[in-house]
Amino acid sequence: MRKFERIGLFGLIVVSIMILRLFAPNTFPVMAQQPTGSIATVTGTPEGAYIKVDPSLQVIRIYAGPSSLGEYPAIGVLIANETAPALARAKNKPDWIQIYYPGVTDSVAWVYALNVRLFSNTDLPIIDVPATPTPQSTPTIDPTLVAAFFGQQTPTRLPTFTPPPPLALPQFTDASPNTGTVGVPTGLIILSLALFGFFGAFLSYLRGR
Repeated sequence: MRKFERIGLFGLIVVSIMILRLFAPNTFPVMAQQPTGSIATVTGTPEGAYIKVDPSLQVIRIYAGPSSLGEYPAIGVLIANETAPALARAKNKPDWIQIYYPGVTDSVAWVYALNVRLFSNTDLPIIDVPATPTPQSTPTIDPTLVAAFFGQQTPTRLPTFTPPPPLALPQFTDASPNTGTVGVPTGLIILSLALFGFFGAFLSYLRGR
């Protein structure tokens, strides 16, 4: 009996192990279908002509036409190392390149070639220089409208200047010392009285002794 019990116990253990392997995850390898055709690879198409701003320049201006002398207004900027698609060059102005710049009229602008580096496998097409923009009209002031709000100032006559009468200056005559009556000088009288006083005082001093 013990022999049969051992055999049954061993068989039960083997069966239990097989059942656990059936329900255990990752027990059997997943058999996925392998593709029979070739896998397409993504290849990049060659990039068109473009410009790149000189890294030594922080900011450059771009214009509505091939000139920076005031003929065309500045319509935007590009920063260092920024790129933009290159479209064409200006006729008789090879130093100016037309670029794609969204957000402006016709989405095109012009950049000075010495401020950028051009990357292109072929020569850019040459196009005519665009017409200069029409200058803005200068507003004029309607004098009738101004008079309706502010009125017209009446001219005032300036007062006339009347010169003052000439000043009457008094005339003085010099009194000559030789003119007039001859009399005793006042200084001589004062000197005589002083001598008499001194003489009287001297006599009183002598009597007192």
